[in-house]
Amino acid sequence: MNDTSPTTNPTAGARETMLATIRAAVRSGTPSITGKHTGADADERAYQHTGTHQPGSTPVIDLLIDRLLDYRATVRTTTAANLETAVRQALSTSASVVIPAGIDPNIRAACAQDNRTVHIDGQPTALSADQLDSIDTVVTGARVAIALTGTIILDSSPDQGRRALTLIPDRHLIILHTHQIVETVPEGIAHLNPTAPLTLISGPSATSDIELERVEGVHGPRHLDVLIIDPG
Repeated sequence: MNDTSPTTNPTAGARETMLATIRAAVRSGTPSITGKHTGADADERAYQHTGTHQPGSTPVIDLLIDRLLDYRATVRTTTAANLETAVRQALSTSASVVIPAGIDPNIRAACAQDNRTVHIDGQPTALSADQLDSIDTVVTGARVAIALTGTIILDSSPDQGRRALTLIPDRHLIILHTHQIVETVPEGIAHLNPTAPLTLISGPSATSDIELERVEGVHGPRHLDVLIIDPG
């Protein structure tokens, strides 16, 4: 005999009960597990939106440098007047570099010094993965840097290029200006276009196997160089 009686889903019932309880708690402003009230009448949460120090100030720059060094990046500081010399020093071991088409012409000129081969991605066509893999260093700008986390963010702007450009070469040199350095994550996020393809960089690419052996260069460049430019 066929049983045509309706069946019930106990899991669905439990889910609805749980959601109803949560909705009621939110409406009533019941204290959360942190002891703070929630709901429409609750006080605004005291999230930190700005840092203690101004973007580009000495404490913020020092904090970023400390974080980057802890991540095993190489950091140099210079002034705008000495930009060409600083770029040449940073590229002293690189026989070839690739740059995005929209990079600062002064940086482009510095890259071409010392008989160095310079490839410009997108002129006339985008370089293939194999071509990028044969190039020593990629040189780009950046959108913003967050000192608290030691994170530099690229958003594929003309001076940064497409993401593949910064993932395949073995070394990445980032040109960063002091006014681009902020202290906190909310300050950094405020500078970003949420629809842009973002690349967040915190030191050279690194991972560890099950025995905690550090391996660098798995997901991106093994070497990260950061050149911080003060307007002087």
